[in-house]
Amino acid sequence: MHEAMVAQVRLNSRWRSRGYLAWQLTRREVLGRYKGSLLGLAWSFVYPMLMLVVYTLVFSIVFKSRWGTQAGQSKVEFALTLFCGLIAFNLFAENLTRAPGLILANPNYVTKVVFPLEILPVAILGASLINGCISIVILLMGELLLLGHLSETLFYFPLVLIPLILLSVGVSWFLASLGVFVRDLQQVTAIIVQALMFLSPVFYPITALPPSVRQWALMNPLSPILENFRRTLILGQPPEWHWLVIEAGIALVFAWAGYVWFAKTKKAFADVL
Repeated sequence: MHEAMVAQVRLNSRWRSRGYLAWQLTRREVLGRYKGSLLGLAWSFVYPMLMLVVYTLVFSIVFKSRWGTQAGQSKVEFALTLFCGLIAFNLFAENLTRAPGLILANPNYVTKVVFPLEILPVAILGASLINGCISIVILLMGELLLLGHLSETLFYFPLVLIPLILLSVGVSWFLASLGVFVRDLQQVTAIIVQALMFLSPVFYPITALPPSVRQWALMNPLSPILENFRRTLILGQPPEWHWLVIEAGIALVFAWAGYVWFAKTKKAFADVL
């Protein structure tokens, strides 16, 4: 009984120390991203606002785009709907693009046997989550000020966010490990991110696709996540529950498989580096 209690205390202490370390690395990542710049952390607010303006001008004014078949939709509604999808996609894309070079950029950590390398992708995820939350605050402020109300289903949003977090960290673990052995992976992922942006329902609703194409589009794990983001944050609708359950299961598999792959391959990092 005493040995079991000691083991439990050690396990709790280990997780607390790792949690603290992940937070410190996340904090360093956020602060270091804009270190030396004129605006500093204010870029976390300015950048999403600028992107919102650019995409709104291009798609609602130049291309005269509408969201689906909604008649009389204002440019403000279109901009907020588009911005909502971009928040979710950018959170995933940031992890996807950073992961392949993550271990290569921190070779000193590899030589430290006691350092838990699996925390590095978690820190990148934490930094992207902080930026994503700032963007969501901007979205909600715009929704409240420009539309005069907030979505009635806003409280569902944490449920929708969980699969995106699991999917992002799972892919990050896998790519961070693979990037050590395949140095061209960083260039490949940049191309994949560009393709994913247009293959995922970022600039259009999934319902705008023909039924035959829609079935294939839903096989993209990001598609249900993006749709549920907009349903809960903008459209005032609850998430599609069957989508949510399926995407949560898929994301959990990605997270588990990515962690197992990383844990098995990290022993060879020192030999390659």
